[in-house]
Amino acid sequence: MHKKAGILCVISGAFLILAALGLVLYNHLEASHAAKASDSALSKLLSIIPETESGLIQDMDKWPSVKTPSAGISTPNISTSEMPVAEIDGYSYIGYLSIPALGLELPVMADWDYTRMKLAPCLYFGSIETNNLVIAGHNFDRHFGRLPNLKTGDIVCFTSVEGIVYTYRVVEIETLPPTAVMEMIDSGWALSLYTCTYSGSERVTVRCERA
Repeated sequence: MHKKAGILCVISGAFLILAALGLVLYNHLEASHAAKASDSALSKLLSIIPETESGLIQDMDKWPSVKTPSAGISTPNISTSEMPVAEIDGYSYIGYLSIPALGLELPVMADWDYTRMKLAPCLYFGSIETNNLVIAGHNFDRHFGRLPNLKTGDIVCFTSVEGIVYTYRVVEIETLPPTAVMEMIDSGWALSLYTCTYSGSERVTVRCERA
């Protein structure tokens, strides 16, 4: 009887170890796919964003509409959205984030859902114009997984599809429960970046002011 119980324990333990390894492998594959997807979108986005100097478009002749877009890319739409967007491979993007302290450059999608977040960070709420931009990202290492490593004073830049660069400075990092929706969107901060903790039970939130 004791021998059978021991065998069952060994089998159960082996099953749990295999399940854990499978989960680790799945998460690794998802993170790798997310990194490739965001890198690809960023490359296409950079190819159609006009050059800038001191936050202003240098030459309107460089506006993407005069170029022949790459496959799957359409030029920014400046009439139907509060924030101009660029269409890339069937998804809308409002621009990209640069976080030098983390060595990250990431495209930002114009619409939010869990499927999109597996490809790139997404606009969750607000806009540049209303000075209350909230961007959500998955906690993949190459997305927002390293946000807790940011420090007060670190610089975050957002470049719109018009080529205008907006510069922000990290002021504080806080942890919020997933139910704190109003605290997230009605915070008074010019820019908020957030992601889930690895347990998924809380939201790491980086608050930034315009620099």
